[in-house]
Amino acid sequence: MKIVWSPLAIERVSEIAQYIAQDDPVSAEKWVDAIFDKVERLEDFPQSGRKIPELQRSDLREIVFSNYRIVYQLDQNRVSILTVRHSRQLLPLDEIRDKE
Repeated sequence: MKIVWSPLAIERVSEIAQYIAQDDPVSAEKWVDAIFDKVERLEDFPQSGRKIPELQRSDLREIVFSNYRIVYQLDQNRVSILTVRHSRQLLPLDEIRDKE
């Protein structure tokens, strides 16, 4: 299955990495590598993420990485990474609403 990152998801990863890099640039780089590795497993196991608790849709799922939620949408031939959010933040529905 093909994995496609949305511009918003890439932007979120970049913002988080920049924040981490303020204290430890090496850790920021390792974090970015690790999050991409975590998402890569969806190529073979696209349904391995859990259904998003606050939504009742089977096509929207998430995997948890460290303190972050990686929200994605399943299509027949691809996994679309929609956003990455800290687990303490509410999931803004406008970040996924246009994908319905």
